[in-house]
Amino acid sequence: MTDKPIAMSCGEPAGVGPEIAAKAWQALGARLPFFWIGDPAHLPEGTPHTEIHAPEEALHVAATALPVLAQPFPAPAVPGQPHPENAAAVIAAIARGVELVQDGHASALCTAPIHKKALQDGAGFAHPGHTEYLAHLAGVDRVVMMLACDALKVVPVTIHIAIADVPGALTETLLEDTLRITEAAMIRDFGIDAPRLAVAGLNPHAGEGGAMGREEIEMIDPLLDRLRAEGMRLIGPRSADTMFHEAARQTYDVAVCMYHDQALIPIKTLDFASGVNVTLGLPFIRTSPDHGTAFDIAGTGRADPTSLIAALEMAHRMSRARAG
Repeated sequence: MTDKPIAMSCGEPAGVGPEIAAKAWQALGARLPFFWIGDPAHLPEGTPHTEIHAPEEALHVAATALPVLAQPFPAPAVPGQPHPENAAAVIAAIARGVELVQDGHASALCTAPIHKKALQDGAGFAHPGHTEYLAHLAGVDRVVMMLACDALKVVPVTIHIAIADVPGALTETLLEDTLRITEAAMIRDFGIDAPRLAVAGLNPHAGEGGAMGREEIEMIDPLLDRLRAEGMRLIGPRSADTMFHEAARQTYDVAVCMYHDQALIPIKTLDFASGVNVTLGLPFIRTSPDHGTAFDIAGTGRADPTSLIAALEMAHRMSRARAG
């Protein structure tokens, strides 16, 4: 155990965030202490919780109750119905978590799911999503999204854009930055001294010598050769359809893919419940469950905390790797 707890921002209170936070505490208790930043009135009825005044108190509280760093919200949490008045408080909980991690009071930040439209409607949220807001708070220009589970780690170079827009967005600079940020994170946050990065081609069969596209020949291959000359351990460009079977996965530590579905379909097929969203390139550790607010089941007691528990456990392992 590290000597600092993990901070968890509450996310959208009308979603499953409060419920899975309570269930995660029930599963982890003092084994992996974390504290929840939010309004205790939003927790499921009967959740054992104790309000704390400083993060370090969570280490002593977690054995018997969910530690809560209380942040009052102006409106109640109605399952499935986000309230515009709560938007600013959701954003403030994230900012408070970042501040506590950056000031050294928490070992990592684990964020519960937000609902971007609710934040835009209620507070004029100016960022495309959680990740971009965290990058803004941290003062960094570029971050990388990783999805990780025990069987596979994947990084999409381009993310939430139309397939038709991928070739134009896939620049040499973007790919190089993604590879460098990913390699640095694998060393610093996952304790792999010489990580192996498998790089997928953009086109079927990695272009098949130009017969199915020239991006591999004209940009991807030359870039990988240049970075290999610097000492990076890069494999590829590989045909994406042969990268993810069990034997292939043993040959690399992380797969870097050219677009969203090329990366996310394999990992969600292998382990849909336990995937973790990790933001690489931040000066602090941030993980999140790989699902959304699930308004359709909020308040029913059916929410599965598996991904949140995996996110907390991964944040803990990453903080230990950073600490050496």
